[in-house]
Amino acid sequence: MSLTLYYAPHSSATPTHWIIEELGVPYEAVKMDFASGSTRKPEYLKINPNGKVPCLVHDGTSIFESAAIAMYLGEMFGVEKGLYPKAGPKRGDAMKWIVWCNVSLGEAVSRYMHATSDWVPKEIHHEPSAAHAKKSILEHLAILDAELANKPYLLGEQFSIVDAHLASWFEYVSYTKIDLAPFKAIDAWAARCKARPVYAKISAG
Repeated sequence: MSLTLYYAPHSSATPTHWIIEELGVPYEAVKMDFASGSTRKPEYLKINPNGKVPCLVHDGTSIFESAAIAMYLGEMFGVEKGLYPKAGPKRGDAMKWIVWCNVSLGEAVSRYMHATSDWVPKEIHHEPSAAHAKKSILEHLAILDAELANKPYLLGEQFSIVDAHLASWFEYVSYTKIDLAPFKAIDAWAARCKARPVYAKISAG
């Protein structure tokens, strides 16, 4: 089996990096450097035409988008390791949170950062858009906080790759500088997830 992960530290590849380490499957890690433009080089664009990370190549098949990779890794390796549900309703529960993270919460965070961040030109900043995006972020966080109010992890009593995927996103959420203090259940859950040895390993780059 050949498994190669293209990633960059502290990027949207962090969920994939965390998941693959939790699964304990052998893989090759290829660190990409945005500053040098390595994700835009022709040889990488043949693997991922989006020119982004993460990208996973399994036995010659290229898979991009972190949500898709998370679900793929779960199906391929996570069930037997107890880190992803077998096919059935519980699998659907796992999939909905992974996709919700990227599509619902992630979209709101992206809108907020686009309207406020130093990463984009100030002439693009837009206060009403930022306010609307912030409202959406808070609404989504309230949904997640309620879900975690009476259980330690998203799927119940056991940590899963769903938790790794979502918890890793909170580094991105923290860039908004929105006060997360009211979300006590999220805070406790994130602390449990980030106390895992794998998190310390991937955070080191």
